Amino acid sequence: MTAPLERIPQQRLDKLDRLCASGIDPYPPRYQRTHTSEGAKALLAEQEKTGGDQPAQVSLAGRITAQRSMGKALFLDLQDGSGRIQLLLRNDLVGLEHYEFAKVLDIGDILGARGRLIRTRTGEITLDVVDFSLLAKSLQPLPEKWHGLVDVEKRYRQRYLDLISNAEVRDVFRKRSKVVSAMRSFFDSRGFLEVQTPVLQPRAGGATARPFITHHQALDQDLFLRIALELHLKRLIIGGFDKVYEIGPAFRNEGISARHNPEFTIMESYEAYADYNQVMSMVEELVAHVACHVVGGTRIEFNGQAIDLEPPWRRVSLREAVKEGAGLDFEDYHDAASLRAKMEQMGMTADPAKSRGKLIDDILDAFVQPHLIQPTFLLDYPVEMSPLAKRKPDDPRFVERFEGFCGGMEIANAFTELNNPLEQRERFTEQQKEREAGDEEVQLPDEDFLLALEYGMPPTGGLGMGVDRLVMLLTGQSSIRDVILFPQLRTKE
Repeated sequence: MTAPLERIPQQRLDKLDRLCASGIDPYPPRYQRTHTSEGAKALLAEQEKTGGDQPAQVSLAGRITAQRSMGKALFLDLQDGSGRIQLLLRNDLVGLEHYEFAKVLDIGDILGARGRLIRTRTGEITLDVVDFSLLAKSLQPLPEKWHGLVDVEKRYRQRYLDLISNAEVRDVFRKRSKVVSAMRSFFDSRGFLEVQTPVLQPRAGGATARPFITHHQALDQDLFLRIALELHLKRLIIGGFDKVYEIGPAFRNEGISARHNPEFTIMESYEAYADYNQVMSMVEELVAHVACHVVGGTRIEFNGQAIDLEPPWRRVSLREAVKEGAGLDFEDYHDAASLRAKMEQMGMTADPAKSRGKLIDDILDAFVQPHLIQPTFLLDYPVEMSPLAKRKPDDPRFVERFEGFCGGMEIANAFTELNNPLEQRERFTEQQKEREAGDEEVQLPDEDFLLALEYGMPPTGGLGMGVDRLVMLLTGQSSIRDVILFPQLRTKE
């Protein structure tokens, strides 16, 4: 392995040594800036608009991203969190000694600069510098600005370089923040209470997934990273909070793909005295609200497809969608063996350990989901696919559940919640049988949740929404890794 100092270019180490030897602190503890780069630009524009005096001196700070020397003047591009601004350093204004020092600054160094705002002959707003200070010496060269950072793995492993080099990446993550903010404003305006529930849990429930396991030393007990937020949020409904929501991380020990990351962000909401029809209408309104807040409207483009998120969305039963997409009616196959045989006739690989419900889910993934480009709700799932959802009163083979799809991927999952504790125990028992048959991703009984349910939970509509996938849609990103600041990667030696 390369020693830490061997990774640093010798030229930059030499400059650092010379700075220290001359009494300059290359990493001072503070700098007082008065404006951001965009704030400074706005200040000059407003001054020009009102016809007032030239703006007072401002102090800016940021990273040097470009250098251009023109005779006795030096132009630097300074980038901060708001944008980029040009600096002009003239030897007659900053002094010859400072000017010579400026010429040995490196791209990547962080600088503080004070001066007056002017416009150059080309009309570019520029800080005419009278004084500057080095705030942090960069010991590593940045990627070449005109090429940007295009190495995909390096972009994910060294996200800070990606953010420095690519303005469009910074914009994606600003929009991600706006998505979360808009979600909060939507639920807060409807009287929902934002809460926090445990990440470490004695049982991993609320979804069908393999959990991560850790060990608590003091308790001498294995704990699970949560795979969903559902069971604790429903405890709060039982406790008397009629409307609750949470936005936070969940963890699933599953494969990594363009749409799956082991750690992801989920939003779940639960509303007493609501059902899945009311939740469905709420999802349409939520997504439209977020889109208007983040991108200015409901029309977006994703993977080259024009999509309109304006309500109402298309509604179709899961059964009809599978008939249309795969050419089969899964109700003609009442057990896993017969459905598996049919799938193999269709050329699909059917896992012998999977239940009928999971095989139907595989058919949905292969034949239906990729074609759901415009926002669509699939309704009414077989009961074995949804152990936490309430049966339909007119057809107990199915439950009151919907999934919301857009851009060929699932973005929402919702139920009329099962609130009969005896039936919920039976459903968990059936899941346990599937686990004993070899399925490691089924939901295990949670006795504490069942006890809470025995005290009585009102009719409730519940929703889970993938925040990362919604961000993907609204920013036009085809990989979940491009909307997660630090996606999971295999560790490099």
